Amino acid sequence: MIGKLKSVVLDAPDIARLAAFYAGMAGWPQQYADDEWITLTTPDGPRICFQLAPDHVPPRWPDPAYPQQAHLDLYAPDIDAAAERAVAAGAIRLGGGETWHTLADPAGHPFDLCRGEAGAPVSLFAVTLDTEDAKKLSHFYAELLGMEVQYEGDEGSLIGAKDQGQVMFQQIAEHRPPRWPDPAYPQQFHLDVLVDDIEAAEPPALAIGATRVAGEGGNWRVYADPAGHPFCLTW
Repeated sequence: MIGKLKSVVLDAPDIARLAAFYAGMAGWPQQYADDEWITLTTPDGPRICFQLAPDHVPPRWPDPAYPQQAHLDLYAPDIDAAAERAVAAGAIRLGGGETWHTLADPAGHPFDLCRGEAGAPVSLFAVTLDTEDAKKLSHFYAELLGMEVQYEGDEGSLIGAKDQGQVMFQQIAEHRPPRWPDPAYPQQFHLDVLVDDIEAAEPPALAIGATRVAGEGGNWRVYADPAGHPFCLTW
């Protein structure tokens, strides 16, 4: 393990609206807020955060010209009631099946409401990343986060750890990755990975396939995974 999954971060031009949407639909409390960043806590697993992106270009699922790069899979005890709350709060229905509904949040990010246990709170089942090689990307993150590979199949892979939640990798025939920080190929999601010592953590992250890209601050540096998704090592 190089680090632990700390946060799943969604870009949006109106983070107050998007945070209020997820807080209202899921009942997740707000932990922190300023003009550029809002953090919600979930019952288990990583925090869900919202990062100000004034020029955010949303996906238009399932339009391949404006593809999603990632999405949230949420457990809900009553998916029909949760979908109704979501639509009332500004979501748009996109599809689904017997045990899930697919919607787009007010910023255009698709998400799935999956049938969970009766009486349980709405919780994060997994954050799902699109990729052309789900097996390769799942093994990268398994090493980065110290997670176990729980499933591998033709449609994708799943990794997880009891204290970090789960990350899923969806096999996509024509994945179009972001080219951060190019605004013509913007990111939509990124992961924040907590490390103890950035100077000790960076070499092994690069050795397993990460790429250092532009961007850093007082307690974070930006990298890209082997599929092009940006992520931050934070400390």
